[in-house]
Amino acid sequence: MTRGRRWSAAVLAVALLAGGCTDEDANARFRPGAADLGDPYVPGAGNGGYDVAHYALRVRYDPASDRLTGQATVTVTATAGLSRFQFDLAGLTVDRVRVDGAPATHRRDGNELMVTPAHGLPAGKRFTVEVAYGGVPQPLPSGELGDGGFHATGDGAIALGQPESASTWYPVNDHPSDKATYDLEVTVPDGLAALSNGVPKGQSSKDGWTTWRWSEGSPMASYLTTLVIGNYRVSTGTHAGKPLVTAVAAGLPADGPAARALARTGEVADFLAERFGPYPFDAYGGIAVADERIRYALETQTRPVYGPGFFRGDRPNTEVVAHELAHQWFGDSVSLSRWSDIWLNEGFATYAEWLWNEHDGVRTVAQAFADRYAVTDWTKPTVDPGRAAMFGDAVYQRGALAVHALRRAVGDETFFRMLRGWLAERRNGTATTADFIGYAERIAGRSLRPLFDAWLVGAGAPALP
Repeated sequence: MTRGRRWSAAVLAVALLAGGCTDEDANARFRPGAADLGDPYVPGAGNGGYDVAHYALRVRYDPASDRLTGQATVTVTATAGLSRFQFDLAGLTVDRVRVDGAPATHRRDGNELMVTPAHGLPAGKRFTVEVAYGGVPQPLPSGELGDGGFHATGDGAIALGQPESASTWYPVNDHPSDKATYDLEVTVPDGLAALSNGVPKGQSSKDGWTTWRWSEGSPMASYLTTLVIGNYRVSTGTHAGKPLVTAVAAGLPADGPAARALARTGEVADFLAERFGPYPFDAYGGIAVADERIRYALETQTRPVYGPGFFRGDRPNTEVVAHELAHQWFGDSVSLSRWSDIWLNEGFATYAEWLWNEHDGVRTVAQAFADRYAVTDWTKPTVDPGRAAMFGDAVYQRGALAVHALRRAVGDETFFRMLRGWLAERRNGTATTADFIGYAERIAGRSLRPLFDAWLVGAGAPALP
């Protein structure tokens, strides 16, 4: 609004409806979207005022220069009237931004990309944002699992990490509460693999470069996206009528424990489906990397990534495969609303290890429960453990103890019916601890709050149910 000009109420109303007035003091319909979703475990991550439905990413990466160029087309719905909105984007340079095809103003504020469209965006409006960007990606310092995000390697790159990683290679609403579908095109020099999430959509080559295409049609949390580029032995096939793609780094033995463990992916998934209900996605797989900086395995959707430390010996480590595949149900299909409830991911995935080990003849669930109960530090809570402890034993092991305590309290038939129903009801969505407890009580037909309080947050060893 120009100073000194007087607007009639009618003229102002017309301007507002047209979206032509962007003065935030005068136009109460449009405000900047929040720059933070308020999750204390990841301050600054996530953005408010909109919901992402789909990311279409076209990425080109040259290992010789470590340079990445990208074109992101993001389909978004405004959840509030927006004069401005933001994406998380760390370190890369933005060349241009368009909103619904029209040039938009943009600027950087640390790891935030701030976008001001030509006109205000009313609540409920669906729009597209195109971002052209590039640079040399760098990982984000994390501390718990090591740096997360885009790591250049000797023969390519690995984009991976939890709780943050996606913002190092594309503009994103980087919080699991805003899940979206994805289409990815990744162009790399001929001879290199470019692996990502979802269903493989083919490859094409031109002028010394090969484009690999992937599509994930189920909503996916941003930290579950991955990009693995390099020299890999890629195996493709089908399982239960769905594509199964596994890959083992060329630096690992061709018939070593990593390859043998990943070869059992379909078998492990079928075992878990008998307990948890149908496998929730349209593709299976796994990727074993050789980079020693990756000291963990991560449940990247449809295609978990495994660090080399899990395959040191001669025996194929199918326990870690069971853990990461269990996450396809607990964590990927049903995701977190907030990071303080991460036990909903890790406690159930750890319990799935116990189930698989019993099935595989390693040890019984009862033995695993008794052994862990005896050594647990009950002063450390499972729910809201604090950012520094979000990957600690209280989340994984005490969380698994709580799951088995629930099983013993309600009985096997009710317990497994409860898990299958929970996963079916919440499929493709998000949840909190309170949501799960409420559902469990509804299925059990009685209060379970004292049991969960004792096993998840009580300061002393709980009585055995």
